[in-house]
Amino acid sequence: MPSRHIAAPVVPAPIQEGLQRLRDALAVPAAFPADVLAAAEIAAKAPRPAERADRTDIEFVTIDPEGSMDLDQAVHIAKNGSGYTVHYAIADVASWVEPGGPIDAEAHRRGQTFYAPDQRATLHPPALSEAAASLLADGHQRPALLWTIELDADGAQTSARVERSLVTSRARLSYTEVQHDLDEGSATDSLHLLEIVGRLRQALEAERGGVSLDTPEQEISADGDDWRLEFRAALPVEGWNAQISLLTGAAAAEMMIAGKVGILRTLPPAEQWGIDKLRHAAKGLHIAWPGSMSYPEFIRTLKPTVPAHLAMMNASTVLFRGAAYTAFDGALPDGNLVHGALAMRYAHTTAPLRRLVDRYVGEICVALTAGVPVPDWVRSELAGLPAIMAESDARAKKYERGVVDLLEALVLSKRVGQTFTGTVIEVDRDGTDGIVILEDPAVEAKVSGKVRLGDEITVKLVSADTTTGTVQFAAV
Repeated sequence: MPSRHIAAPVVPAPIQEGLQRLRDALAVPAAFPADVLAAAEIAAKAPRPAERADRTDIEFVTIDPEGSMDLDQAVHIAKNGSGYTVHYAIADVASWVEPGGPIDAEAHRRGQTFYAPDQRATLHPPALSEAAASLLADGHQRPALLWTIELDADGAQTSARVERSLVTSRARLSYTEVQHDLDEGSATDSLHLLEIVGRLRQALEAERGGVSLDTPEQEISADGDDWRLEFRAALPVEGWNAQISLLTGAAAAEMMIAGKVGILRTLPPAEQWGIDKLRHAAKGLHIAWPGSMSYPEFIRTLKPTVPAHLAMMNASTVLFRGAAYTAFDGALPDGNLVHGALAMRYAHTTAPLRRLVDRYVGEICVALTAGVPVPDWVRSELAGLPAIMAESDARAKKYERGVVDLLEALVLSKRVGQTFTGTVIEVDRDGTDGIVILEDPAVEAKVSGKVRLGDEITVKLVSADTTTGTVQFAAV
């Protein structure tokens, strides 16, 4: 689901102080304590004993951004009659992390991996997350939670199971490499089927009124003495690959609901104010959005090759606010169990190296598949996980927003005093001050003065502080 990532080959010196200030203010984890590093080095020498099926015959590959080392998932897809068999191997983090031990305790303090252009604060020490537990294509067998999901000819799930297995990844591929091979017709049968299944799952998503937003990555680059911040469109294969993760998350959710124990990722339906805000943003970016067209339909009209459309996709993350984790044990909870944007029941389970809750979902589903009791160490933590993840999510989002603010301030820092055209997308209750979205550069920022929602106005850049990331416009 939406997450804002910044690509920066070199972190601009003017914002380095601001980045450190941001990390300090949000208490973003720094280096791991010595006892955690020591425990990780010991754990990395051998996984915890367990019964594991030998599935090293399956030709798994990983598909991730260039240079990634924390590889949570490996995929293989095959034809099965008129349908398809999806094999999805997920890093078996529980085989390396002792419940209640120092690695586990530190993971609970962190909750997830925190991303910035200059560094990552990982959930687990690199000895595990980038080595022993990662599904690297280094010829070594690794423990994994292997999902086997059967699909019919239309891509709809007909069955799902998960078991502890040993797997061997054959190749560490980037999205760029896979897209190239698919475009050139040189991709393997499995990767060709990834495109077919991915498109089928996207069609089913559209039919049920869901939308999985591929938030564009932002890239910072130098233009002489000036800096530019631009959106990078996601490649088609990124969306197809994401559909396999969403498929697995949906299978996990239904499995846990049937077993009456688990933790779901939920999201209430989009509120009208959010839709209205996005319609104003579309107006500001000069993108046609007919009044009769729903939000999911509108999103699917956007073209990732058009800069204004990329900015619109980024602005659409406002509709994903309010996402939460809902835990249950013994009886299904009252209230919403659906992820409103996806229009289905869903759970986080495919990124345990980078997100704490996924380890617990995986363990529950393994137990339910095997027909054995869910481990006590899992059940005992269920009730507290939503709060842990909520705090971690809030911190991660503030961190991501703070990083973007710093970079936008840098891009605008040499343009103080200049005027821009923008559209008001949010107004304070008294009609004074609000938020304006500019068409070029496509940024959102505070604007002071008497403003009206939806108006296209001229604004003057008053300040752009690269230390705090604060940008201020004034209505002209």
